[in-house]
Amino acid sequence: QVQVVESGGGLVQPGGSLRLSCAASGIIFRIYVMAWYRQAPGRQRELVAAATSGGSTNYADSVKGRFAISRDNAKNTVDLQMNSLKHEDTAVYYCKVESAGLVPVVYWGQGTQVTVSS
Repeated sequence: QVQVVESGGGLVQPGGSLRLSCAASGIIFRIYVMAWYRQAPGRQRELVAAATSGGSTNYADSVKGRFAISRDNAKNTVDLQMNSLKHEDTAVYYCKVESAGLVPVVYWGQGTQVTVSS
């Protein structure tokens, strides 16, 4: 049984930091991409950061220089260090794992709430 579980969300003041963690278990395929997405109320889910098994990363322009994604291929985990948080970072953050191939297998976590508020 595949499980993708996020943790580390919470309430933080503007300018503060949070670290999100995601662990995938029960995976029988080789994970190619592990990524973080977020969805704010009334908005579409958007990519925040992604990391491939080869070590490549990419970030949304809105988080470049503030967020950092790190991945442990052996443990099937991915973290998101979020610094200098802003009100507009408030959202539910989701972890996604994706296999390689023309038709990738994709699993999502249940999401973790991040609220940036004073």
